[in-house]
Amino acid sequence: MAFDFKKEYKELYMPKNKPSIVTVSSINYIAVRGTGDPNQEDGEYKQAIGLLYGIAFTIKMSKKGDHRIEGYFDYVVPPLEGFWWQDGVDGIDYAHKEDFHWISVIRLPDFVTEDDFRWAVKEATKKKKQDFIKVEFLTVEEGLCVQCMHFGSYDDEPATVAMMHEFMEQQGYELDITDKRLHHEIYLSDARKVAPEKLKTVIRHPIKVKRS
Repeated sequence: MAFDFKKEYKELYMPKNKPSIVTVSSINYIAVRGTGDPNQEDGEYKQAIGLLYGIAFTIKMSKKGDHRIEGYFDYVVPPLEGFWWQDGVDGIDYAHKEDFHWISVIRLPDFVTEDDFRWAVKEATKKKKQDFIKVEFLTVEEGLCVQCMHFGSYDDEPATVAMMHEFMEQQGYELDITDKRLHHEIYLSDARKVAPEKLKTVIRHPIKVKRS
């Protein structure tokens, strides 16, 4: 049976719809950086998703080719995730999506090295006849965070974020969003196939102990 990160790491991918505190260790990702409204048809964000999945499935299906990845085991490609920010904004302003900066990512299994990643980029470029120059190998250690499952439209996220921030303050923490620690979303639903009110999204914010 294929290894499923969502099931094996439920504390990271399947939190309850009430806030909790979690410590997230170092994770490697396939990543593409960009700017602009993610809803724009044929925009930079949607192109980035295509690039991510192109590499993700090249690595997953390497078992059928000549390139052998040491330690490989069969797995379900993890969900799409995103780190988001806007210049000069503390948090996220959902009314101005055109100002978004983002890093769109898909988690890599631990057995994938940077050499394996570089092989996948070359392989995908050759087979798909597409430019994957924007794709990078990214390591992120989020550390201490508050997170919550959000049900519904992305535009309704502020209510869940407010609940998260109230909870963290009650627990003696404060928000620690910086240029290195960012608003993080994990998309458990395919927005192309699921009604907005049924979307499931993990929202995660970096925190630190509140100074007395």
